[in-house]
Amino acid sequence: MILPELSQEWKTGLSFAWSGYIAVLSIWIVMQKRAPVSTMSWILSLALLPFAGFVIYYFLGPQRLKKQRLKRLRIRASANATADLALLREARQHAPPALRQMAGLGTATCGLPVSSATDVELLSGGARTFDAIFEAIRNARDHVHLEYYIFEPDTIGTALRDLLVHKAQQGVVVRLLLDALGSKRIGRKFMAPMHAAGVKVALFHDTRIGRRLRPVINYRTHRKIVVCDGTTGFTGGVNITDEEDKRTRADAYHDVHLRIEGSAVRWLQTTFLEDWTYATGEDPRDMDDTLPHLLPRAEAGDIPVQIVTSGPDSPLEAIHRMHVSAINSANERAWLTTPYFVPGEPALMALTSAALRGVDVRLLVPRRSDSLVVSAAARSYFDELIAAGVKVWEYKARMLHSKTLLVDDNCAIIGTANFDNRSFRLNFEVMAVVYGPALAKPLAAQFETDLHSSAAVRARRHQTFQGRLWEAVARLFSPLL
Repeated sequence: MILPELSQEWKTGLSFAWSGYIAVLSIWIVMQKRAPVSTMSWILSLALLPFAGFVIYYFLGPQRLKKQRLKRLRIRASANATADLALLREARQHAPPALRQMAGLGTATCGLPVSSATDVELLSGGARTFDAIFEAIRNARDHVHLEYYIFEPDTIGTALRDLLVHKAQQGVVVRLLLDALGSKRIGRKFMAPMHAAGVKVALFHDTRIGRRLRPVINYRTHRKIVVCDGTTGFTGGVNITDEEDKRTRADAYHDVHLRIEGSAVRWLQTTFLEDWTYATGEDPRDMDDTLPHLLPRAEAGDIPVQIVTSGPDSPLEAIHRMHVSAINSANERAWLTTPYFVPGEPALMALTSAALRGVDVRLLVPRRSDSLVVSAAARSYFDELIAAGVKVWEYKARMLHSKTLLVDDNCAIIGTANFDNRSFRLNFEVMAVVYGPALAKPLAAQFETDLHSSAAVRARRHQTFQGRLWEAVARLFSPLL
């Protein structure tokens, strides 16, 4: 069938419609006042999609979020932090100036001060992490709070569900906050025992049109938080899934997590409560009677710890800034492990500048991640990193999912954020910054161990033309990844 040729009037009308569409879409995107590169990427990408681009941007494009801050909880938590003051004054006196400034940056950008811990433990692997979390939950007497991006109804997910049901039946208050997209496989049948036992379950940013005319697709809670009785906390990269447990799957992700004891846990608690109130719409004043249990006076420790949060509700990008600041403060080494490496200009500049001034900069990424586009985009940066003196390794054994940064012998970072635009700008993330050697030493040992299962990337990589082209194209989309 041969389509009839359009008349000149139709051509003129379509041209005006197309021009109007591009103009409206461009104004809408430009008015978001995002990074210029990201803005141009969206405009150029969606301009090629007639009218469908409007729908794509409506559901997947940036949105302005106003996430309620529980200032009352932060004030109460700060009031309970007086036991840390002497320790923190001493730590500031002996800490390098760059670290003192870094701690101030964390407080200024996300509002959470440096606190302390009586103990921190690096947990390597999902099996060890799950064992530690399960033990802490079994020992809980007042409450258990959990927030996860991925919670699967598989072996480990079912075991955790049954444990939460058991604790709720004992009278322990259990709150479970799940990302609606990351935990989309959790259904009513799986949750029924929890509802029957009194476990409080909430979903973060439902992807269906319901409470919101414009559902939130992009802005997920990528946080992994467990708090037991307000004194024991966990965070890191491990989700609730058999993919993280080598006892169940031989190809399980290689990941790390952190257990924290002491008063720093109050800031993990505060972060969870903020997210819970935002997701459920509960009135923060209803929690006043339970705050003494949720934010107990914990023993001050001798390990300075700072919990740092970031998300699309704040333009300050606290976690992004803290990573850049930490790398810029390095004198001897900056060792970065991340499953997804798609840096922006500030982060890339920090890594290459540190290497150029003689710092031992190492980057460890998976040889093959679960995203072919992200893997290709990451490799597109290898040549300029290596040219600047950065040593790049690819982890070969399994999928590497750890998210850590080690700077010198006095700063160790572990959390939920990948080294990419999505974690730095689009997701709600959390991380722990441990100042001093308490976490730096075991994290350095873990990094060295991981290198035994890795291969160094050579300065002159052998690539086909198709391979180079694929990496270059993937890099074009890095602001959107």
